Amino acid sequence: MAEVESFQLDHTAVHAPYVRLIGVETGPSGDAVSNFDLRLTQPNETAIPTGGLHTIEHLLASLLRDRMDGVIDCSPFGCRTGFHLITWGTPSVATVARALTDSLRAIAEDVTWEDVPGTDKYSCGNYRDHSLFSAKEWSTAILDQGFSTDPFVRTPLAD
Repeated sequence: MAEVESFQLDHTAVHAPYVRLIGVETGPSGDAVSNFDLRLTQPNETAIPTGGLHTIEHLLASLLRDRMDGVIDCSPFGCRTGFHLITWGTPSVATVARALTDSLRAIAEDVTWEDVPGTDKYSCGNYRDHSLFSAKEWSTAILDQGFSTDPFVRTPLAD
C-alpha cells in the first residue's frame, strides 16, 4: 500500500489548533497543488460531533473561497478533528490560517441558518445531520485558542 503522509504524523506530538502544510504536488503541466492540515481539535482528546462538523464543512466550502484564491476542496477528516484543504498554487500557512480564522469568526458571530448552503435533500447526501448551534460553539472554542502555524509548538498567529 502507498504510504500516506498524514498517517506518518505523530498525532501525540502535535498541539491543535494549527494549520500545517502537508505537501505540494506538481502536475504534468507544472501546476502546483497544496494540501493543508487544518487541525481544529487535539487528536485523540476531542472530536467535533458530526452535526457541527458537517455544518462547518458546508460553510467553509464557501467562506474559504470568499477569503482566498485557489481553493479546490475542503474535506473533513474521518476522525472529526479537522479538515484537509486542497488548493491550487502554494499559499503560505499564515495566509491559510488567517482565512480559516476569519471564516470561523464568521461562523461564530455572523452566520444564520439561512446562510448555511446545502441543507436540503436535493443538495446534501445527509441533510438531517447539521447543527449550526454546534458549529458556532466549536468555532468559538477554537478561535479562543488561536491557530498556530507550527503543529508542534503552540505559537498562535497574531491577528
